[in-house]
Amino acid sequence: MLDPYVRTLIDPPLHTVGKSLAKLGVSPSTLTLSGFGVGLLAMGAIIHHYYLTAALLILINRLLDGLDGAVARNTAQSDFGGVLDISCDFIVYSGIVFAFGLSDPENTFYAAFLIFSFIGPITTFLAYAIVAAKHQINTTRRGIKSFYHLGGICEGTETALLLLIICLFPESFPWAAMVFGTLCWLTTIGRLYRAYIDFAEVYNLPLAETLVKNRQ
Repeated sequence: MLDPYVRTLIDPPLHTVGKSLAKLGVSPSTLTLSGFGVGLLAMGAIIHHYYLTAALLILINRLLDGLDGAVARNTAQSDFGGVLDISCDFIVYSGIVFAFGLSDPENTFYAAFLIFSFIGPITTFLAYAIVAAKHQINTTRRGIKSFYHLGGICEGTETALLLLIICLFPESFPWAAMVFGTLCWLTTIGRLYRAYIDFAEVYNLPLAETLVKNRQ
């Protein structure tokens, strides 16, 4: 939901830094894997109750996640880079929540619920991207990406804010997990509805005509 607005603020400085890193020969995948490693360190910090350290590591992880795309746009984007990037993101998101479940037995149920809730936005996001690619549908509203990025209530910005909040205020994890998990399900429903509107064949119209009709 917030991603398009945040991108207008962070893309210019990321582009500048990414251009410099590209000139130095830094590869996007190196940044992606470095960010993934930092995310794993954040998990370890949470398990051992070093929550402020985890918050700092999450910030670094998100910075590296932004820079890998900026470097790719200043060199050459690759399909594998896009797959690696999104895979590492989703693993870190779930891993941080899993770490909270390990850090305190009282968090176990809430961590399980939130990881379960992540599945809906993740699967609808990727499934829509597959069908959008089939019909050559794309958008740059969320920046230039390797594949179509479908919006929703819970996107990257909201997820990053959640991870920072629960690290800065670990006692808030139970209610934060329930609230965000509920928003994930609303996101899932919204994306399924969007997919129905865009791709359902009930209109017996070519896809392009269907999209135009639904957006009038």
